[in-house]
Amino acid sequence: MRHRLAHLLTPHSHETADKLDPALESSTRGMRALWVSLAVLGVTAAAQAVVVALSGSVALLGDTVHNAADALTAVPLGIAFVLGRRAATRRFTYGYGRAEDLAGIAIVLTIAASAAFAGWTAVERLLDPRPVGHLGAVTLAALAGFAGNEWVARYRIRVGRSIGSAALVADGLHARTDGFTSLAVLLGAGGSALGWRLADPVVGLAITAAIALVLRDAAREVFRRVMDAVDPALVDRAERALREVEGVRGVGELRLRWIGHRLRAEVAVVVDGDMTVRQAHEVAVAAEHALLHAMPRLTAALVHADPAAAPGEEDPHRALAHHAAASAP
Repeated sequence: MRHRLAHLLTPHSHETADKLDPALESSTRGMRALWVSLAVLGVTAAAQAVVVALSGSVALLGDTVHNAADALTAVPLGIAFVLGRRAATRRFTYGYGRAEDLAGIAIVLTIAASAAFAGWTAVERLLDPRPVGHLGAVTLAALAGFAGNEWVARYRIRVGRSIGSAALVADGLHARTDGFTSLAVLLGAGGSALGWRLADPVVGLAITAAIALVLRDAAREVFRRVMDAVDPALVDRAERALREVEGVRGVGELRLRWIGHRLRAEVAVVVDGDMTVRQAHEVAVAAEHALLHAMPRLTAALVHADPAAAPGEEDPHRALAHHAAASAP
């Protein structure tokens, strides 16, 4: 009764256009986060590049390259968000949300390239040590890199979690680690100030290792998304919501998948076998309605009504049994 009263008193609609509005708003917020991040990290990397040219610090060079790569990841994600707004077609029947997952792959490749470049430069300087100049400027550049990355990280993670974008969250975690690698540059500057010429390339190698750790985490997150993995807690929440629907006697196969930052569901519910087609359809609509309320990022659910088994009655899916056997491993 409490749910029904809240449903009546809360202004909302389930028209198709109204379902799309939240998704469009999510894309707008995502785009804003990307371009703001691009601006902040671009300015930070540009300032660091000037100091690299003056000082010759490979540790700061590695941090600068990483910050620049992090800023440029906004470009593929921005393209993905724009494509995600396009309507579905007869060829792309699910729309273009998968472009966001492809952007995640591009981000992983960008991180890998920045790690390779930073590592190669650090090893080269380790084999051929050179003095680092303008240590005061290097220190200020390192602090600027930390401040810029931490601000961007908090912003990206907050927006990414809010709209359900794994790629944006992964990019935020990447920026956070960049901030700590910026602080590591201070160790290189301190060692150089004490006369240890290898301090700068050693810190550069440490930064490369940090980038590699970020690469591992980002690759795992993107891999799960590409493979249609979802948090099991989402499945549990969907099953609980379906079991509370009047007329649902059981929940059969339930599948969830992310398409970009939008969630879709396919589920079979068990209903009374004596129901008419109209009554079973009403239960299916009520089930979809419950899912939309329980899972805010869900944009659509395909609900199939199965009749409850009766004694002596044949399996209603018997005609499909040979197809299931043919597809079994």
